[in-house]
Amino acid sequence: MKKVEQFLKEAGTYYLATTDGDQPRVRPFGTIHIFEDKLYLQTGKVKDVSKQIHANPKVEICAFKDGEWLRVAGELVEDDRREARQSMLDAYPTLQRMYSADDGNTEVFYLKNATATFRSFTKAPEIVTF
Repeated sequence: MKKVEQFLKEAGTYYLATTDGDQPRVRPFGTIHIFEDKLYLQTGKVKDVSKQIHANPKVEICAFKDGEWLRVAGELVEDDRREARQSMLDAYPTLQRMYSADDGNTEVFYLKNATATFRSFTKAPEIVTF
């Protein structure tokens, strides 16, 4: 899991795919953080992505850097504890201009039943589950 977090942080931007009914939706994300041995991401409850995750928690993440790409498939589980939200905000201080742990909007999710696949054109795939 640490290798997945490191890759996503080094990539800077990753893409999160959700579904909206039968329509795929993909958007850029940048928050990724390990808290209590789980891999978390953050969004706002008012965003469409939040509504899509709550309707169908199965997601996929994709990122690319230095000729290698990573795909992570899994389910997102909301963690509604203040400690989890604050941990994310502490890891990303710039978010604190838009979010706070107690604003009623900040939302964090962790990945469950995740399969991460590292790929490139020159190496065999490496699969990590968590």
